[in-house]
Amino acid sequence: MLAHWLIDVDDFASPDSLALFQKELPLEWINQALDETNKASMRRRKLPAELVVWLLVGIGLYRDRPITDVLEKLDLKLSNSLGESIAPSAIPQARKRLTAGPLKALFTMTAQHWTKSEDSEDKWFGLRLFSVDGTQFRTHDNKALANHYQYVKHSKSRHTEYPVVRLCALCSLRSRLLHDVAFGPSSTGEVSYAKQLISSTMPNSLTIFDRCYLSAELMINWQRQHNSSHWMTPIKSNTQYEVIKKLDKEGRDLIVEMDVSQHARKQDPSLPDKWQARLALYPEPEQPNHIKGVLTSLTDSQYDLQSLLDVYFERWEVENSYGEIKHDMLEDELLLRSQSVEGIEQEVWGILIAYNLVRVEISRIAKEAKVSPLRISFMMALRDIQDELMWCAIASPGSIPKKLRAMRERVKRYILPERKNGPNQGPFV
Repeated sequence: MLAHWLIDVDDFASPDSLALFQKELPLEWINQALDETNKASMRRRKLPAELVVWLLVGIGLYRDRPITDVLEKLDLKLSNSLGESIAPSAIPQARKRLTAGPLKALFTMTAQHWTKSEDSEDKWFGLRLFSVDGTQFRTHDNKALANHYQYVKHSKSRHTEYPVVRLCALCSLRSRLLHDVAFGPSSTGEVSYAKQLISSTMPNSLTIFDRCYLSAELMINWQRQHNSSHWMTPIKSNTQYEVIKKLDKEGRDLIVEMDVSQHARKQDPSLPDKWQARLALYPEPEQPNHIKGVLTSLTDSQYDLQSLLDVYFERWEVENSYGEIKHDMLEDELLLRSQSVEGIEQEVWGILIAYNLVRVEISRIAKEAKVSPLRISFMMALRDIQDELMWCAIASPGSIPKKLRAMRERVKRYILPERKNGPNQGPFV
């Protein structure tokens, strides 16, 4: 649970400040991330690497607070092993020495553990459900950030006011935990970032994409990762295909064949000349921007037409995740805090770890309440967790479990009503 995270680290914390996140993010994981990225020697510095990592995650939880305030709220004391105080000005230098590598390694390690522990049993036709989608973050407009992340161009003479970080995430749909992410300059497209997520594809899974990701290279290689790593994406209006087989009398359930473009085969010579998929078509549209149908690698007859059409709408959970991060955690702030490229990378990884931490706690609460994690209000859970972290920083260790149980009972009151299924509302983009 979140309130058992921080432990008594002799280098920088007092014994009375015991434990804010130990259970879900143990110090051993941070040390492993430091070891894997050759930053272990920083533990002997005046400002140890462990404290800097805690701080960067804390910044993600307290977006509206200055860094010195975050230190105070989490009771992270700027002192060395001799108890000598260290000036806050040491933080930027410590962040620079740390680099973004340990934060990235820690995110990867925790995401793999948490997604496996929290949603590996919640399946659709025996498959774990994921989605891939993208979002953007804006940075301060200085030369270094502009040169690296660049602006999004609207035309030859017009572009965004601020440099833009483009991010693409592989999100678990039943828990909204982020399984993997890729991000960087806005000049790189979402499909290119999605290709970086292929290695994180899970066996016995279905990943649902937006239609902008429809690419023979991406879809074929996604399934090549594991024979049972399936995909689904809406068909584009200009997609050309040949019907190979009809699976129903109405002609709405088809096996189709499409050409692989010369450009794609030049990029990846292992691609075939043609590729096949199942095309599940919705009834005749009555609204503009109606989704015509979905292409999928699920060709087996055990996946009936209506189930395929219904499951697509779970894709929206990844967009809800982005809303929770930007609106609830970052409080709709226009820009990320950091002023350097390395700082932006650290900040983004810290935000993502913090988001998953909150989602893990929500998952635990949902299990106790015997409801889906999607029915727990993220904003109310986040606010309660923030309050409890501040309280636990000054509490006696023996009283923390009782307060934590009380917090979970309060959060159970924030259970949202069940939503109507997406398909009943109409398949719109």
